[in-house]
Amino acid sequence: MNDSLPPPIDPSAIAANRAPSGGAPARLWAFVPCAGVGQRAIAAGQRADLPKQYQPVAGRPLVLHTLAALAGVARLSGTLVGVSAGDRFFETLEPAHPPTWRVAACGGATRADTVLGGLACLCDAGAADTDWVLVHDAARCLLTPAMVDRLIDACQGDPVGGLLAHQLPDTLKSAQVVGGVARVAATLPRAGKWLAQTPQMFRLGSLRAALQAMGAAATDEASAIEAQGLQPLLVAGSAQNFKVTYPEDFALAAAVIESRERAYTG
Repeated sequence: MNDSLPPPIDPSAIAANRAPSGGAPARLWAFVPCAGVGQRAIAAGQRADLPKQYQPVAGRPLVLHTLAALAGVARLSGTLVGVSAGDRFFETLEPAHPPTWRVAACGGATRADTVLGGLACLCDAGAADTDWVLVHDAARCLLTPAMVDRLIDACQGDPVGGLLAHQLPDTLKSAQVVGGVARVAATLPRAGKWLAQTPQMFRLGSLRAALQAMGAAATDEASAIEAQGLQPLLVAGSAQNFKVTYPEDFALAAAVIESRERAYTG
């Protein structure tokens, strides 16, 4: 285990939602990395110069659906959005979208860099190393407050933390390229396989140290924590909590959002 990690957390202190030092209760913060480009998701009729998180879905920019879900989680002390330097999107929003978040130009060359920048901004705003941080993909716009509450309930009493994830429902294939095309190399057992989702919830200090140790190789926050020899909790997410990645994902996300709105108003 990396010597730069904080000392082990007292599980009994966490269970009482207290900082390990016996100080004030640990707070919960959300951080949304929003510095990517996502060119794979650009569909016909959409602006090629606009990152996917700002493309319209069901009448609103995608990221605003994401932030609305986080705004519905009463236990969060605040939400920080990490954008690239020079990104003025949030400055252009109309008054019809009052912010329930703060924006920081902490975007980096990699996801890990952006998250580390966000953690530094949270510390500057008064967050403690013993506070929890929930890192959530901007493009997972079908998140609900109930999903976030389920993650918090599961992780607050855990010494490591955890992530939303979805058990793999499909047959899993590995591939190899033959003659320039992908062909099946093997069928892999799907038992025990989960699709990682977000939010991913860890103590700020532990997450910072883990990301600093792993660097750009960290594809998500949990992988950095795992590299320190720790085992994050897998908390059941939802098939609807998918990451908008490909052009056809926009129509699917819009259909789900519109269905939810009809159910809510009906």
